[in-house]
Amino acid sequence: MSQLKCIAIDDEPLALEIITKYVAEFPALQLIRTFEDAISGAEFLKSNKVDLLFIDINMPDITGIELVRSLSATRPMVIFTTAYKNFAFEGFELQALDYLLKPINLKRFSAAVEKAVDYDKYKSAAKDEADESIYVHSEYRLIKISLKDIKYIESMQDYIKIYTTIAEKPILTLLTLKSILEKLPPSQFARIHRSYAVAIKKVKSIHNHKVKLDNIELPVGNNYSEFIKGWSK
Repeated sequence: MSQLKCIAIDDEPLALEIITKYVAEFPALQLIRTFEDAISGAEFLKSNKVDLLFIDINMPDITGIELVRSLSATRPMVIFTTAYKNFAFEGFELQALDYLLKPINLKRFSAAVEKAVDYDKYKSAAKDEADESIYVHSEYRLIKISLKDIKYIESMQDYIKIYTTIAEKPILTLLTLKSILEKLPPSQFARIHRSYAVAIKKVKSIHNHKVKLDNIELPVGNNYSEFIKGWSK
């Protein structure tokens, strides 16, 4: 199994020692460098391929948020480490893999690493394998959702709510309906309205331009009436 090459950036030597110790517990990880200042770490990232970055947020030269924001589109997976909860939203906006509060315990660290390994496999998988699930950022973390569990998706301008069969509350994520549908197989999901998309197999019936799911009816927009014809075939 190939290892994820990772680096850690933190101005606290003790924090780096803990991360170094924890990383050694996971054969899937290879810690190639640690840095006590963000500028040196940023320079290293410019010329070296890194799969996973552990980075503190509150540092004296530039913050971890600023450093990650400055990276190119090919930035590594990011796990923020910090003693402050109030930076969580910034981490969410940057699509961080996870957000670990100090002092970090091994169990919580392990969960974040498992997420990184799973996401790396997801990105590397063949298309038909990848189509079994998607990953979205919600509640400041990356969440894996099985396609078979999705019932429907509701648009809220720049956000969407994903309703599933396994959770009472919808999953809120910073995506548009158009962008999430680009991640989903068109054979399984269809847009029925400017505000809704449904899992085709979850549709029970269609009547009077309304789609009936298990416990809810959703409108079919005039521009999406082709879905009705296609579903009834």
